[in-house]
Amino acid sequence: MLRQEERIVRLDQLLRNRDRTTAQYLADELEVSERTVRADIAFLRDRLHAPILYAKQQGYHYQDPTWRLSTYPLTQGELFALTLGARMLKAYSGTAYRQELETAIARLSERLPEQNWVDLQKLSEEHMLFRAEATLDLDPVIWNNLENACHRQQSVQMTYYTASRNSTSDRVFDPYLLHIYRGTNPYVIGYCHNRKMIRWFRVDRIRKLEPKIDSFVRDPNFEPSQYLDQIFQCEVGTGTVDVKIHFNPATAPYIRERKWHPSQKLIEHTDESVTLTMTVGGLNDIKRWVLSYGKGARVLSPPNLIAMIKAEIEGMMSYYTGD
Repeated sequence: MLRQEERIVRLDQLLRNRDRTTAQYLADELEVSERTVRADIAFLRDRLHAPILYAKQQGYHYQDPTWRLSTYPLTQGELFALTLGARMLKAYSGTAYRQELETAIARLSERLPEQNWVDLQKLSEEHMLFRAEATLDLDPVIWNNLENACHRQQSVQMTYYTASRNSTSDRVFDPYLLHIYRGTNPYVIGYCHNRKMIRWFRVDRIRKLEPKIDSFVRDPNFEPSQYLDQIFQCEVGTGTVDVKIHFNPATAPYIRERKWHPSQKLIEHTDESVTLTMTVGGLNDIKRWVLSYGKGARVLSPPNLIAMIKAEIEGMMSYYTGD
């Protein structure tokens, strides 16, 4: 049997969606007695000030159809923020909650006067745009299974695709934490039984996932921030390394205007160039990032990153010189 709050919401919907609503019809739909229906209608009218009338031809109906039930204490600004949130999720995709959020917002909008809701939709659609550089095809079943496994502390059996090796592998995994990085990169952090260590996995690269009966106990020494602060771009890595990069005066303004990493420090120079230092968990994304600035960036350390940059440039040069 529905609770009174749930019945009131459903009763409000029934009164709006039928030309003639009798007490018997409402009782049948709500699966309660006519006495309960009349009590709920009295509550709506006397406590919530709903303009409900009864007429023989119309049955119970709203004298003012624009009246809205204020069951949800939500302001226009809060609903607008949710509307923008749904549009951001749609733009960035790769999330299992987009449809659920859009449905929830549609239900919440029923509590606002119709014109107000139309105005909010128009403002969000015509005056604010969200675009992602690239979207992911995230399997909602895998995401939901991971979410449940995290909550229940339940191990999973998964088949994972490793892009760098272009191969798949099977492993048992204890998921600790789900993390969406920069809006488009969904990761799961936990204990990998194959490697016997804490590992990160991109959720969209999980090809198959099955919850196991086995439960796990989370490592008491696991500290999420210790792992989250290592990320640069999309790379986690397996350790930490200090990097130092010099950016020339023309490129320096683009470096100053953003915080690229939690550990970063900027050293300003008299010629308006800048040196960026930070501690990261891997070098491959750093390499790609530095190359994107061309001659505007120069790696000062570590030596192995300098070697990686040189090898990449030499490989690129072979495309454009000689045969």
